[in-house]
Amino acid sequence: MIRGAKFWIWMTVFQLLFGLAVFTVTREYYIQDAANASERPATTNQSSPVSPDDISKFSRLSHSGAGGSTSQDPAELLREADGFFTNQQYDRAAALYEQALALSPNNVNIQNELGLTLHYLGRSAEALRTLNDGVAAEPKNQRIWLTLGFVNSQLGNTEQARAALTNATRIGTDETVRQSAMEMLKKLP
Repeated sequence: MIRGAKFWIWMTVFQLLFGLAVFTVTREYYIQDAANASERPATTNQSSPVSPDDISKFSRLSHSGAGGSTSQDPAELLREADGFFTNQQYDRAAALYEQALALSPNNVNIQNELGLTLHYLGRSAEALRTLNDGVAAEPKNQRIWLTLGFVNSQLGNTEQARAALTNATRIGTDETVRQSAMEMLKKLP
């Protein structure tokens, strides 16, 4: 069946509105989370905290270009990066998230933030790798499953999105994440 121009115009409008709705739902969640950045643990794996040796090893990664910071505190880097993310300065946010991840490589929250930011930068293959690494490191993290589902849905990977969003509805205790995942699941084709 051949579709007319009117169909494709409406389909484009629908896709734009759907994308904006998903962006609005997820962005609000991440903005609220930015206020809690100072409460985030430096690492999610308590058996492997960042040692002073690790910090000195990664200190050469610190740079002042494109959103870089001289801070060696992952929580401070997250606060700065979240500010750039909120202001849609994704390139600067990504640079800071990458610095924070170098300092705290087991922090799934940083992987989640970096993955979403990379997706917004159009670096979706990197975003999926980062998010999948986070899921592998902490498969019970409800929020990273939500982000993985969102990114996959945006890329048209419907089955991967469905699987990730279903996981986000089944694990964890955050009802806001669960509801967001359920809403995204309803909108999948």
